[in-house]
Amino acid sequence: MAKVAFLGLGVMGYPMAGHLQAAGHGVTVYNRTRQKAADWVAEHGGAAADTPAEAARDAAIVFCCVGDDDDLRAVCLGSDGAFAGLAEGAVFVDHTTVSAMVTRELAAEAEAVGGAYVDAPISGGQAGAETGALSIMCGGAQAAYDTAEPVMDAYARICRRIGDTGAGQTAKMCNQIAIAGLVQGLSEALNFAEKAGLDGHAVVEVISQGAAGSWQMANRHETMLDGAFDHGFAVDWMRKDLGICLRTGDEIGASLPVTALVDQFYKDVQAMGGGRWDTSALIARLRRLG
Repeated sequence: MAKVAFLGLGVMGYPMAGHLQAAGHGVTVYNRTRQKAADWVAEHGGAAADTPAEAARDAAIVFCCVGDDDDLRAVCLGSDGAFAGLAEGAVFVDHTTVSAMVTRELAAEAEAVGGAYVDAPISGGQAGAETGALSIMCGGAQAAYDTAEPVMDAYARICRRIGDTGAGQTAKMCNQIAIAGLVQGLSEALNFAEKAGLDGHAVVEVISQGAAGSWQMANRHETMLDGAFDHGFAVDWMRKDLGICLRTGDEIGASLPVTALVDQFYKDVQAMGGGRWDTSALIARLRRLG
């Protein structure tokens, strides 16, 4: 069992840290809103720290799951940042979805203070975090990954090292690109069924058993048909991720026409007041169009 820290107790980090504590690891948590950290300790045990540096001190592995590039830099750098408390030989594992650029920047900073860095973005949504069934795609040195992987097993369905630093974030971009097209396709199919006067549930029962079946169809079709969009990853965060995908596509010469189109559809959802709706809310845009 390891002494670990977990920085960021949002809808993903809160249950993930709980799985680590339940697995027998000694967990110290940090959250920008201190009450959230106090609530976590009251529920799970462990300890809370006032700064990322304090949480990281003496931890063998420091996990992090925050919002975006700027949030990650804020929690890592400076006199109170995690790297100020990172022990020699400790591994910093970042579960945030950020750009490969900031990943490489912070990996160099971690190595400069004697630590190692693994970029480990996650997929599976809030439900996956709560049930301990996340997909984790990792980049970084093999030795650092080998240290972190058995501990991440507490909340992973699958965990794989894809390559060197930044490879995990790049793989997560592939994940978001695929999801964008899938959700738009599912939205169009369900909206089409409704316009045609069909029972959407009956249609999905049949087509989900064939080539059209997907995780999105199995897990989101009912709430999409009911117009309930509070069951997962928010549109605002998806647009952040798709922005990373599109910028990277420009840099490497990869054409992403569907991704660019769906990103604009999500912009329309934001204009409808749906920024905090989950990503399946694309169907709400189609319904509004008539």
